[in-house]
Amino acid sequence: MIEARFNITKGDFEMAVNVGIPSKGVTALFGPSGSGKTTFLRTVAGLEKHAGCSLSIDGEVWQEGSTFVPPYKRPLGYVFQEPSLFPHLTVRANIEYGRNRSARAGISVDEAIKFLDIGGLLARRPSQLSGGEQQRVAIARALAVDPRILLMDEPLSSLDEELKGDILPYLDRLHEELKIPVIYVSHSADEVARVADSLVLLEKGSVKAEGPLAEVLTRLDLAPAHRDDAEAVIDAVAAGYDEEFGLALLDFSGGRFSVPGPPIETGKPVRLRLAARDVSLTLEKQTDTSILNIFPAIVAGIADSGPYQTTVLLDISGVPVLARVTKRSAATLRLEQGKSVFAQAKSVAVIS
Repeated sequence: MIEARFNITKGDFEMAVNVGIPSKGVTALFGPSGSGKTTFLRTVAGLEKHAGCSLSIDGEVWQEGSTFVPPYKRPLGYVFQEPSLFPHLTVRANIEYGRNRSARAGISVDEAIKFLDIGGLLARRPSQLSGGEQQRVAIARALAVDPRILLMDEPLSSLDEELKGDILPYLDRLHEELKIPVIYVSHSADEVARVADSLVLLEKGSVKAEGPLAEVLTRLDLAPAHRDDAEAVIDAVAAGYDEEFGLALLDFSGGRFSVPGPPIETGKPVRLRLAARDVSLTLEKQTDTSILNIFPAIVAGIADSGPYQTTVLLDISGVPVLARVTKRSAATLRLEQGKSVFAQAKSVAVIS
Protein backbone atom coordinates (compact mmCIF):
# COMPACT_ATOMS: atom_id res chain seq x y z
CA MET A 1 0.00 0.00 0.00
CA ILE A 2 1.16 3.52 -0.84
CA GLU A 3 0.14 5.71 2.08
CA ALA A 4 0.18 9.46 1.47
CA ARG A 5 -0.76 12.14 3.99
CA PHE A 6 -0.13 15.53 2.40
CA ASN A 7 -0.82 18.93 3.92
CA ILE A 8 0.38 21.48 1.39
CA THR A 9 -0.01 25.23 1.00
CA LYS A 10 1.12 26.89 -2.24
CA GLY A 11 -0.06 30.49 -2.43
CA ASP A 12 -3.87 30.35 -2.53
CA PHE A 13 -3.91 26.59 -3.09
CA GLU A 14 -4.26 24.19 -0.18
CA MET A 15 -4.14 20.41 -0.23
CA ALA A 16 -5.14 18.16 2.64
CA VAL A 17 -5.32 14.47 1.70
CA ASN A 18 -4.94 11.15 3.46
CA VAL A 19 -5.12 8.39 0.90
CA GLY A 20 -4.08 4.78 0.50
CA ILE A 21 -3.24 3.59 -3.01
CA PRO A 22 -3.12 -0.14 -3.85
CA SER A 23 0.33 -1.62 -4.40
CA LYS A 24 -0.68 -3.06 -7.77
CA GLY A 25 -2.82 -1.99 -10.69
CA VAL A 26 -3.48 1.46 -12.13
CA THR A 27 -4.88 4.13 -9.81
CA ALA A 28 -6.15 7.22 -11.61
CA LEU A 29 -6.09 10.66 -10.03
CA PHE A 30 -9.06 12.35 -11.61
CA GLY A 31 -10.42 15.83 -11.24
CA PRO A 32 -10.68 19.26 -12.86
CA SER A 33 -7.71 21.52 -13.52
CA GLY A 34 -6.44 23.01 -10.28
CA SER A 35 -7.60 20.11 -8.12
CA GLY A 36 -4.02 19.18 -7.17
CA LYS A 37 -3.33 16.13 -9.35
CA THR A 38 0.14 17.17 -10.52
CA THR A 39 1.09 18.54 -7.10
CA PHE A 40 0.22 15.15 -5.60
CA LEU A 41 2.31 13.32 -8.20
CA ARG A 42 5.34 15.62 -7.84
CA THR A 43 5.21 15.27 -4.06
CA VAL A 44 5.26 11.47 -4.37
CA ALA A 45 8.25 11.80 -6.68
CA GLY A 46 10.05 14.13 -4.27
CA LEU A 47 10.18 16.89 -6.88
CA GLU A 48 8.29 19.08 -4.42
CA LYS A 49 9.13 19.06 -0.72
CA HIS A 50 6.56 20.33 1.75
CA ALA A 51 6.50 20.29 5.51
CA GLY A 52 3.57 18.42 6.97
CA CYS A 53 3.73 15.59 4.46
CA SER A 54 4.36 11.89 5.00
CA LEU A 55 4.73 9.12 2.44
CA SER A 56 5.44 5.43 2.83
CA ILE A 57 5.68 2.64 0.28
CA ASP A 58 4.84 -0.82 1.63
CA GLY A 59 5.94 0.41 5.07
CA GLU A 60 9.18 2.03 3.85
CA VAL A 61 9.17 5.71 4.79
CA TRP A 62 10.12 8.11 2.00
CA GLN A 63 9.05 11.25 3.85
CA GLU A 64 8.05 11.94 7.43
CA GLY A 65 9.30 14.56 9.88
CA SER A 66 13.01 15.02 9.21
CA THR A 67 13.18 12.01 6.89
CA PHE A 68 13.18 12.88 3.21
CA VAL A 69 14.41 10.52 0.50
CA PRO A 70 15.61 12.73 -2.39
CA PRO A 71 14.13 12.19 -5.86
CA TYR A 72 17.21 10.49 -7.32
CA LYS A 73 17.09 7.85 -4.58
CA ARG A 74 13.40 7.04 -5.03
CA PRO A 75 13.00 3.93 -7.22
CA LEU A 76 10.27 5.26 -9.46
CA GLY A 77 9.62 6.03 -13.10
CA TYR A 78 8.04 9.32 -14.15
CA VAL A 79 6.32 9.94 -17.49
CA PHE A 80 5.61 13.64 -18.08
CA GLN A 81 3.07 15.30 -20.37
CA GLU A 82 5.86 15.89 -22.88
CA PRO A 83 8.26 13.02 -23.73
CA SER A 84 11.36 15.11 -22.82
CA LEU A 85 13.74 12.79 -24.67
CA PHE A 86 17.40 13.72 -25.16
CA PRO A 87 17.50 14.96 -28.78
CA HIS A 88 21.16 14.01 -29.34
CA LEU A 89 20.69 10.37 -28.26
CA THR A 90 19.17 7.47 -30.15
CA VAL A 91 16.07 5.73 -28.85
CA ARG A 92 18.15 2.93 -27.36
CA ALA A 93 20.56 5.40 -25.73
CA ASN A 94 17.62 7.33 -24.24
CA ILE A 95 16.28 4.14 -22.67
CA GLU A 96 19.70 2.97 -21.48
CA TYR A 97 20.35 6.36 -19.89
CA GLY A 98 17.52 5.68 -17.49
CA ARG A 99 18.72 2.16 -16.88
CA ASN A 100 22.25 3.28 -16.04
CA ARG A 101 20.89 5.41 -13.19
CA SER A 102 19.16 2.45 -11.53
CA ALA A 103 20.78 0.16 -8.98
CA ARG A 104 17.85 -2.25 -9.17
CA ALA A 105 17.79 -5.26 -11.45
CA GLY A 106 14.36 -6.26 -12.64
CA ILE A 107 12.74 -5.11 -15.89
CA SER A 108 15.53 -5.11 -18.48
CA VAL A 109 16.01 -2.65 -21.32
CA ASP A 110 15.03 -5.34 -23.81
CA GLU A 111 11.88 -6.15 -21.82
CA ALA A 112 10.89 -2.47 -21.76
CA ILE A 113 11.50 -2.25 -25.52
CA LYS A 114 9.36 -5.31 -26.14
CA PHE A 115 6.61 -4.08 -23.81
CA LEU A 116 6.21 -0.87 -25.84
CA ASP A 117 6.91 -2.50 -29.23
CA ILE A 118 9.65 -0.06 -30.23
CA GLY A 119 12.30 -2.53 -31.46
CA GLY A 120 12.20 -1.00 -34.95
CA LEU A 121 12.90 2.51 -33.63
CA LEU A 122 16.11 1.94 -31.66
CA ALA A 123 18.55 3.58 -34.10
CA ARG A 124 16.41 6.69 -34.63
CA ARG A 125 16.65 10.01 -32.85
CA PRO A 126 13.62 11.72 -31.28
CA SER A 127 13.23 14.15 -34.20
CA GLN A 128 12.58 11.15 -36.46
CA LEU A 129 9.66 9.89 -34.35
CA SER A 130 5.98 10.76 -34.24
CA GLY A 131 4.53 12.16 -31.03
CA GLY A 132 3.04 8.80 -30.13
CA GLU A 133 6.33 7.01 -30.77
CA GLN A 134 8.18 9.53 -28.61
CA GLN A 135 5.77 8.95 -25.73
CA ARG A 136 6.15 5.17 -26.05
CA VAL A 137 9.92 5.64 -25.80
CA ALA A 138 9.43 7.84 -22.72
CA ILE A 139 7.35 5.12 -21.08
CA ALA A 140 9.97 2.49 -21.96
CA ARG A 141 12.67 4.70 -20.41
CA ALA A 142 10.62 5.01 -17.22
CA LEU A 143 10.12 1.25 -17.05
CA ALA A 144 13.79 0.51 -17.74
CA VAL A 145 14.80 1.86 -14.33
CA ASP A 146 12.80 -1.05 -12.87
CA PRO A 147 10.67 1.27 -10.71
CA ARG A 148 8.69 0.30 -7.63
CA ILE A 149 6.09 2.87 -8.75
CA LEU A 150 5.31 4.28 -12.18
CA LEU A 151 3.99 7.86 -12.19
CA MET A 152 2.24 9.17 -15.32
CA ASP A 153 1.22 12.83 -15.57
CA GLU A 154 -1.36 13.17 -18.37
CA PRO A 155 0.83 11.26 -20.84
CA LEU A 156 -1.64 11.67 -23.72
CA SER A 157 -2.52 15.34 -23.28
CA SER A 158 -0.09 16.54 -25.98
CA LEU A 159 -1.32 14.03 -28.60
CA ASP A 160 -4.15 14.36 -31.12
CA GLU A 161 -6.97 11.81 -31.18
CA GLU A 162 -5.33 9.62 -33.82
CA LEU A 163 -2.05 9.39 -31.91
CA LYS A 164 -3.92 8.75 -28.67
CA GLY A 165 -5.57 5.80 -30.40
CA ASP A 166 -2.13 4.48 -31.35
CA ILE A 167 -0.77 4.54 -27.81
CA LEU A 168 -3.83 3.52 -25.77
CA PRO A 169 -3.40 -0.23 -26.47
CA TYR A 170 0.00 -0.04 -24.77
CA LEU A 171 -1.52 1.70 -21.76
CA ASP A 172 -4.09 -1.11 -21.56
CA ARG A 173 -1.21 -3.44 -20.81
CA LEU A 174 -0.25 -1.46 -17.72
CA HIS A 175 -3.06 -2.90 -15.61
CA GLU A 176 -3.00 -6.26 -17.39
CA GLU A 177 0.70 -7.11 -17.14
CA LEU A 178 2.70 -4.80 -14.86
CA LYS A 179 3.27 -6.03 -11.32
CA ILE A 180 3.95 -2.56 -9.93
CA PRO A 181 1.52 0.21 -8.95
CA VAL A 182 0.84 2.93 -11.50
CA ILE A 183 -0.48 6.36 -10.50
CA TYR A 184 -2.07 7.89 -13.58
CA VAL A 185 -3.08 11.56 -13.67
CA SER A 186 -5.79 12.55 -16.14
CA HIS A 187 -8.75 14.84 -16.63
CA SER A 188 -10.10 12.62 -19.42
CA ALA A 189 -13.00 10.39 -18.36
CA ASP A 190 -12.42 8.20 -21.43
CA GLU A 191 -8.80 7.50 -20.50
CA VAL A 192 -9.68 6.76 -16.89
CA ALA A 193 -12.47 4.37 -17.88
CA ARG A 194 -10.09 2.50 -20.15
CA VAL A 195 -6.90 2.14 -18.10
CA ALA A 196 -7.72 2.51 -14.40
CA ASP A 197 -8.44 -0.18 -11.81
CA SER A 198 -9.08 2.23 -8.94
CA LEU A 199 -9.91 5.90 -8.76
CA VAL A 200 -9.11 8.85 -6.51
CA LEU A 201 -11.39 11.84 -7.11
CA LEU A 202 -9.69 15.13 -6.28
CA GLU A 203 -11.43 18.47 -5.94
CA LYS A 204 -9.80 21.69 -4.72
CA GLY A 205 -7.01 19.81 -2.97
CA SER A 206 -9.14 17.27 -1.15
CA VAL A 207 -10.18 13.68 -1.82
CA LYS A 208 -13.89 13.45 -2.60
CA ALA A 209 -13.81 9.67 -3.00
CA GLU A 210 -11.48 6.72 -3.53
CA GLY A 211 -11.98 3.07 -4.34
CA PRO A 212 -12.46 0.60 -7.19
CA LEU A 213 -13.20 2.34 -10.48
CA ALA A 214 -16.57 0.67 -11.07
CA GLU A 215 -17.83 1.67 -7.63
CA VAL A 216 -16.69 5.29 -7.62
CA LEU A 217 -18.04 6.03 -11.12
CA THR A 218 -21.53 4.87 -10.10
CA ARG A 219 -21.86 6.44 -6.64
CA LEU A 220 -24.96 8.61 -6.63
CA ASP A 221 -23.46 11.04 -4.13
CA LEU A 222 -20.67 11.97 -6.55
CA ALA A 223 -20.64 14.19 -9.64
CA PRO A 224 -19.56 11.56 -12.25
CA ALA A 225 -22.87 9.69 -11.88
CA HIS A 226 -24.81 12.83 -12.80
CA ARG A 227 -22.83 13.98 -15.82
CA ASP A 228 -24.44 13.77 -19.26
CA ASP A 229 -21.89 11.06 -20.09
CA ALA A 230 -22.34 9.11 -16.84
CA GLU A 231 -21.38 5.48 -17.34
CA ALA A 232 -20.58 2.16 -15.76
CA VAL A 233 -17.42 0.18 -16.46
CA ILE A 234 -17.79 -3.59 -16.55
CA ASP A 235 -15.00 -6.15 -16.69
CA ALA A 236 -15.89 -9.22 -18.75
CA VAL A 237 -14.28 -12.18 -20.49
CA ALA A 238 -14.64 -13.18 -24.14
CA ALA A 239 -16.60 -16.44 -24.22
CA GLY A 240 -17.13 -17.06 -27.93
CA TYR A 241 -18.44 -15.64 -31.17
CA ASP A 242 -21.70 -15.83 -33.07
CA GLU A 243 -20.47 -16.20 -36.66
CA GLU A 244 -23.92 -15.96 -38.20
CA PHE A 245 -24.74 -12.55 -36.75
CA GLY A 246 -21.27 -11.14 -36.02
CA LEU A 247 -21.65 -10.92 -32.26
CA ALA A 248 -18.89 -11.19 -29.66
CA LEU A 249 -20.14 -13.09 -26.60
CA LEU A 250 -18.80 -11.51 -23.40
CA ASP A 251 -19.46 -13.00 -19.98
CA PHE A 252 -19.61 -11.08 -16.69
CA SER A 253 -21.01 -12.01 -13.30
CA GLY A 254 -24.49 -10.79 -14.29
CA GLY A 255 -24.77 -12.81 -17.49
CA ARG A 256 -23.64 -12.49 -21.10
CA PHE A 257 -23.42 -9.48 -23.41
CA SER A 258 -23.80 -9.94 -27.17
CA VAL A 259 -21.86 -7.12 -28.83
CA PRO A 260 -21.61 -6.48 -32.60
CA GLY A 261 -18.04 -6.51 -33.83
CA PRO A 262 -15.09 -8.69 -34.77
CA PRO A 263 -14.15 -11.87 -32.90
CA ILE A 264 -12.22 -11.56 -29.63
CA GLU A 265 -9.87 -14.28 -28.49
CA THR A 266 -11.76 -16.62 -26.16
CA GLY A 267 -10.70 -16.13 -22.55
CA LYS A 268 -9.35 -12.61 -23.15
CA PRO A 269 -10.34 -10.07 -20.47
CA VAL A 270 -12.24 -7.11 -21.92
CA ARG A 271 -13.59 -3.90 -20.47
CA LEU A 272 -17.01 -2.59 -21.41
CA ARG A 273 -18.50 0.89 -21.16
CA LEU A 274 -22.24 1.14 -20.58
CA ALA A 275 -23.62 4.68 -20.68
CA ALA A 276 -26.47 5.50 -18.32
CA ARG A 277 -28.46 7.04 -21.17
CA ASP A 278 -28.31 3.69 -23.02
CA VAL A 279 -30.01 1.72 -20.23
CA SER A 280 -33.80 1.52 -20.08
CA LEU A 281 -35.91 -0.20 -17.44
CA THR A 282 -38.95 -2.49 -17.51
CA LEU A 283 -40.84 -4.37 -14.83
CA GLU A 284 -41.17 -7.50 -16.97
CA LYS A 285 -38.65 -9.06 -19.33
CA GLN A 286 -39.45 -8.07 -22.90
CA THR A 287 -39.36 -10.62 -25.72
CA ASP A 288 -40.53 -8.80 -28.85
CA THR A 289 -37.69 -6.28 -28.83
CA SER A 290 -34.57 -5.42 -30.83
CA ILE A 291 -32.54 -5.06 -27.63
CA LEU A 292 -30.19 -8.03 -27.22
CA ASN A 293 -28.86 -7.44 -23.73
CA ILE A 294 -31.45 -7.64 -20.95
CA PHE A 295 -30.57 -8.48 -17.35
CA PRO A 296 -32.53 -8.82 -14.10
CA ALA A 297 -31.49 -6.12 -11.64
CA ILE A 298 -32.28 -4.65 -8.24
CA VAL A 299 -32.69 -0.91 -7.71
CA ALA A 300 -29.87 0.02 -5.32
CA GLY A 301 -30.46 3.77 -5.25
CA ILE A 302 -32.26 6.69 -6.89
CA ALA A 303 -31.23 10.34 -7.21
CA ASP A 304 -32.31 13.37 -9.20
CA SER A 305 -30.04 14.52 -12.03
CA GLY A 306 -31.37 17.96 -12.77
CA PRO A 307 -34.98 19.07 -12.99
CA TYR A 308 -36.16 16.53 -15.55
CA GLN A 309 -34.20 13.30 -15.09
CA THR A 310 -33.53 10.62 -12.51
CA THR A 311 -30.43 8.47 -12.22
CA VAL A 312 -30.99 4.93 -10.99
CA LEU A 313 -28.22 2.79 -9.52
CA LEU A 314 -28.78 -0.87 -10.37
CA ASP A 315 -27.23 -4.00 -8.91
CA ILE A 316 -26.83 -6.70 -11.55
CA SER A 317 -25.46 -9.68 -9.60
CA GLY A 318 -23.04 -7.43 -7.75
CA VAL A 319 -22.11 -5.26 -10.76
CA PRO A 320 -23.12 -1.58 -10.40
CA VAL A 321 -24.81 -0.08 -13.46
CA LEU A 322 -26.48 3.30 -13.99
CA ALA A 323 -29.72 4.07 -15.84
CA ARG A 324 -30.85 7.59 -16.76
CA VAL A 325 -34.65 7.91 -17.05
CA THR A 326 -37.16 10.72 -17.00
CA LYS A 327 -38.84 11.60 -13.75
CA ARG A 328 -42.15 10.57 -15.26
CA SER A 329 -40.76 7.12 -16.11
CA ALA A 330 -39.43 6.71 -12.58
CA ALA A 331 -42.86 7.58 -11.20
CA THR A 332 -44.73 5.34 -13.66
CA LEU A 333 -42.52 2.35 -12.76
CA ARG A 334 -42.78 3.28 -9.07
CA LEU A 335 -39.07 2.85 -8.69
CA GLU A 336 -37.73 2.51 -5.18
CA GLN A 337 -34.74 0.96 -3.51
CA GLY A 338 -34.94 -2.83 -3.48
CA LYS A 339 -37.39 -3.11 -6.39
CA SER A 340 -36.77 -5.80 -9.02
CA VAL A 341 -36.54 -4.59 -12.61
CA PHE A 342 -35.02 -5.57 -15.93
CA ALA A 343 -32.17 -3.47 -17.34
CA GLN A 344 -32.12 -3.19 -21.11
CA ALA A 345 -28.75 -2.17 -22.55
CA LYS A 346 -29.44 -0.53 -25.89
CA SER A 347 -25.73 -0.13 -26.66
CA VAL A 348 -22.47 -1.23 -25.05
CA ALA A 349 -18.93 -0.48 -26.14
CA VAL A 350 -15.80 -2.61 -25.86
CA ILE A 351 -13.09 -0.16 -24.80
CA SER A 352 -10.15 -2.51 -24.18
